[in-house]
Amino acid sequence: MNKQTNWYKKLVVTALTVSIGLSAGMISAPHQADAATVSTTASSITATSRGSSVISIGRNYLGTPYLFGSKSGQTNTFDCSSFTQYVFKRVGVNLPRTSKSQAQVGSYVSRSNLRTGDLVFFSNPGKPGVINHVAIYMGGGNLLQTYGAGGVRITNMHSGTWSSRYMTARRVL
Repeated sequence: MNKQTNWYKKLVVTALTVSIGLSAGMISAPHQADAATVSTTASSITATSRGSSVISIGRNYLGTPYLFGSKSGQTNTFDCSSFTQYVFKRVGVNLPRTSKSQAQVGSYVSRSNLRTGDLVFFSNPGKPGVINHVAIYMGGGNLLQTYGAGGVRITNMHSGTWSSRYMTARRVL
């Protein structure tokens, strides 16, 4: 019965995901689509939806003060990696504590293929080539991140020195 229940749950989740995607106009109904195409589309919608959830959760903390070395799991202050760790944990993704460690999980994503919810890593102006900052890609070149005075905020990755400090990106959703 357990295998049958798991199969049924997967079928229901896939059907609901495709149905939501169709009703939202995110995907068009395929004519004679094979199962792999539907499965890939459903998976893509799920990742997109989880990315949007990450951003939605993170936005709740806009203005929360930055404090280097903030403890994991607490929300009165964040540093960059405690922020990403906290937000991603809320959608079921466990990340290591530091930006350098977070840059080792998930899969590599090129700068031109970033999507909502990807982790984006930067160097420090004083230490070029060394990852020491992480942000969450929001889409449209925007990042949800925390650093310095002002705490959690939205920043464009093409402004200031962000573009020249860009190191890599990882997809964990």
